[in-house]
Amino acid sequence: MTTFACPKGHASTTDDFCDTCGAKIGGTAVFSPGVAPAAPPAFPSGEPCPNCGTPRAGAGRFCEDCGFDHSTGKVPVLTQPTTAAAPVTGQWTATIFADREYFEANKIEGVDFPEETGERTVSLPAPQVRIGRKSTSKGTDPEIDLADADPGVSHSHALLTLSVDGVWLVSDLGSTNGTWLNDEPRPLTAGQTRSVGDGDHVHVGAWTTITLHAPA
Repeated sequence: MTTFACPKGHASTTDDFCDTCGAKIGGTAVFSPGVAPAAPPAFPSGEPCPNCGTPRAGAGRFCEDCGFDHSTGKVPVLTQPTTAAAPVTGQWTATIFADREYFEANKIEGVDFPEETGERTVSLPAPQVRIGRKSTSKGTDPEIDLADADPGVSHSHALLTLSVDGVWLVSDLGSTNGTWLNDEPRPLTAGQTRSVGDGDHVHVGAWTTITLHAPA
C-alpha cells in the first residue's frame, strides 16, 4: 500500500494533505505493508486473589470466585436467602360428640342428655372456624353447625382462629351457656381468647365436646 509521509509523522494515503491531521504533505511516497491497529494496553492479569487464590481477571475489582474486593481488601458480606417454610401437608381436624361427663358437670335445667349419640370428624380450614347454629333469620352460617345437635349452643357461640404462627386460638362470642376448655372450672368470658392445641377439648352448649387433632 502506498502512503505519504506527513510532517507530523502520520502515514497518509493522500499525497496533498494528511488524512489524519490535515497537514500539507510535500514528501515522497513511502511503500509499507499494512499496519494493524495497535492493541489496547493489556491490564496485568493472573494476580491471585488474597482470599481464595483464584487468578484475577484483568483489572476486575471483584474476584469472580469469592467476591473479594481488590480495592478495599475485603470480602463483601453476602445475605443468605431466607429458607421458605415447608408447606403444611395436612390439615387440622376436630371430633365432635355428645359428652356425658361434661353434661353431668354443667347440667342445664330442663335439658336431657340425648339417647342416641354419635361422633363425627370435621376439617378445620384456616384461618377461622365458627361454632354455632345456622339461622337464616339471624344470618348465621357457622362452619361447625350444631343446630340439630345441641340446644344449648348459641347462634354465634365460639370462634377458632389459626394465628400467623400456626397456633389455634379459641374465643367465646358472648354465648349464653359459655365456652369451656378441658376440665377448667370456669368458662371463657365473652371475648376472651385462649390458645388450644392437639388433644384439647372445647366444650360448648349442653353436652358437645370438640376435640382438636393436629395433622397426622
